[in-house]
Amino acid sequence: MNQAIRIHATGGPEAMVWESVPLDSPGPGEVLVRHEAIGLNFIDVYHRTGLYPLPQLPAVLGLEAAGEIEALAEDVTDLAVGDRVAYAGAPAGAYSQRRCIPAHRLVKLPDDIDYPHAAAMMLKGMTARYLLRGCFPVSAGDTILIHAAAGGVGTLVCQWARHLGATVIGTVGSPQKADLAAAAGCHFPIDYVREDFQRRALEITDGRGVDVVYDSVGQATFDKSLACLRPFGTLVSFGQSSGSVPPFDLGRLAAQGSVFLTRPSLLTYTAERDDLLAHAADLFNVVSEGVVKIGVNRTYPLKEAAQAHRDLEDRLTTGATILLP
Repeated sequence: MNQAIRIHATGGPEAMVWESVPLDSPGPGEVLVRHEAIGLNFIDVYHRTGLYPLPQLPAVLGLEAAGEIEALAEDVTDLAVGDRVAYAGAPAGAYSQRRCIPAHRLVKLPDDIDYPHAAAMMLKGMTARYLLRGCFPVSAGDTILIHAAAGGVGTLVCQWARHLGATVIGTVGSPQKADLAAAAGCHFPIDYVREDFQRRALEITDGRGVDVVYDSVGQATFDKSLACLRPFGTLVSFGQSSGSVPPFDLGRLAAQGSVFLTRPSLLTYTAERDDLLAHAADLFNVVSEGVVKIGVNRTYPLKEAAQAHRDLEDRLTTGATILLP
């Protein structure tokens, strides 16, 4: 049998159960992967609580992992047993020792990227890629604001955006996290506990406003994020760790200066095979060149995933966290 973290009903971390689950042979178009490392992401919390419903229950959580191919269907011709691979995205099922997954969701790992770093970088790194190159094409001279700048996505965005020549403003929740964000390339870390980030962002930009805000916090930051934008600026709302953004009058976008609002998803940006490979290739390149460094700051045994979720929700983690089967 195959051990995994599964939920039978949505709820708190206590809903997560370490148990044996059946493991079938790969079906058409599928590959059997033995996981070596598994990524922890806030979307896993959303699936566990039911905020983002999974297709059916019981279900194994997790959207990101790295490992080795142990078997594959006869119709899979571009991969082989023994290949080192990684993935990020649907279908869920990463919180397991082994799983079958559609082959078209896998990417081969370069030799210089190990399993723990691969599991820590795929979802967050490809998210950073679509934020910086898809939702708003960041270039030299732009000024960006990234919330949770010391978090998994935040530290990657800070590094990558600075490399692109942007001025990076980031919000954090403590002086220690401000230091982490600064080390990742954030020019202006703002401790939102001590400072009003809207006022400070406008001060930094001499009242002009920023070109783009990347907001994964949601309800608690949305209004002020909108107010930070320059005319024709873009608000990218890509998460809701503080709760969903309530309905609002679209006229506010005009009043702010004909600004743009988007609510993107990595699943959409990488739905097509070519797009997935392009995102992964760009990510692997900046990591291999040393432009973006992946920090694995905490690890937990997979069977202790409930505690990892508690720590993630309590803002006790920084950078990337992985689970080890």
